[in-house]
Amino acid sequence: MTELVFGYHATESLIRQRPGQIQTLMVQRDRNDKRMQALHDLAQAQGVVVERCAKSDLDALTPGRHQGVVARLQQGASYEAAGQTSESDLMAMVAAAEQPLLLILDGVTDPHNLGACLRSADAAGVTAVIFPKDKSADINDVARKVASGAAETVPWVRVTNLARTLAHLKQAGVWIIGTSGDASDTLHDQDLTVPCALVLGSEGSGMRRLTREACDFTVSLPMAGSVSSLNVSVAAGICLFEAVRQRRRKQAG
Repeated sequence: MTELVFGYHATESLIRQRPGQIQTLMVQRDRNDKRMQALHDLAQAQGVVVERCAKSDLDALTPGRHQGVVARLQQGASYEAAGQTSESDLMAMVAAAEQPLLLILDGVTDPHNLGACLRSADAAGVTAVIFPKDKSADINDVARKVASGAAETVPWVRVTNLARTLAHLKQAGVWIIGTSGDASDTLHDQDLTVPCALVLGSEGSGMRRLTREACDFTVSLPMAGSVSSLNVSVAAGICLFEAVRQRRRKQAG
């Protein structure tokens, strides 16, 4: 099965970083705006074949909003590996980082949420995003589209045994901080300037038992309204940028 990448940001990132994986870049025939022309010129400069197509043809190829551009990958090319790293490389990155900040997603099954989490992780400058191979969404075309190129820029790791990975991180000096609605301490009470991994659970049931037991701390988000919880990608953004705020404040002295 030929793999497709669609959406402006995802295809632009692919053209810049892995043009050799692209068989054909299909662009909407009646899109002649500056943004599309810039993408067309970039593709040609990278030696990518560009094909003009009707919007209806692109609609038939993709399950979501393609924004007038679809990249068809070379036969056998694995786009999923574009931002993927191994568990051993993860530990090397953690060791090399001065103050590692990790995002761990325990059972996020919606690819839209996974993509949005990757986008927030890129903006916050995380060391890596970690999620399990089972009971989790894949980095598929929908997740990549929502991530707007972050699936190619943020290192992400699919681990076989999340509890084991958490244990390795703790041995490397990383504090594991889980999020839970029933935690007595809030996110703002927690010191996030230390090397840490922020753990968010699934959209419905939260963190799994073994994951929660592996946490050094659990925190809640301070909720002032009537809703009891937030979308996981929104919660991830709040947690990551609280860490960014605390770290910048500490650096400023």
